Amino acid sequence: MHESMMARALELAETALKVGEVPVGAVIYKKSGEIVGEGYNFVISSNDPTAHAEIVALRKAAQHQKSARLDGLMMAVTLEPCAMCAQAISHAKIAELRFGAYDVKSGGVQNGARIYDHKTCHHKPDVYGGLMEESCSKILQSFFREKR
Repeated sequence: MHESMMARALELAETALKVGEVPVGAVIYKKSGEIVGEGYNFVISSNDPTAHAEIVALRKAAQHQKSARLDGLMMAVTLEPCAMCAQAISHAKIAELRFGAYDVKSGGVQNGARIYDHKTCHHKPDVYGGLMEESCSKILQSFFREKR
């Protein structure tokens, strides 16, 4: 099931790519496989620096669940979340986080800020990195190669 959710996140990343955004997609889902929120990067188009795929998906899931607390839900995202997104995931109480590509420069989970390693972290989800890593990395690498 987690691979099918990451495959959906990759589809969303493709949508971001088509509209000129950094190709990142995120899906929030229940253990049953029901998707309750999804999103892709929408920073440039919306002139909103917080419109990362994870934040967009969290907002939609919170509306769907009619709650800011998303206890028991899981997230699949194509890129390791940044510190802002990692903190939002923590505050939402997402149970499990799966990401594809590692972000050694700007990651906030297993690289960089390592938000969940801090004693003051609100809630630490179970984290699994590297799911479909090659596919998730390829789309990002091709995007940035074209930008240079």
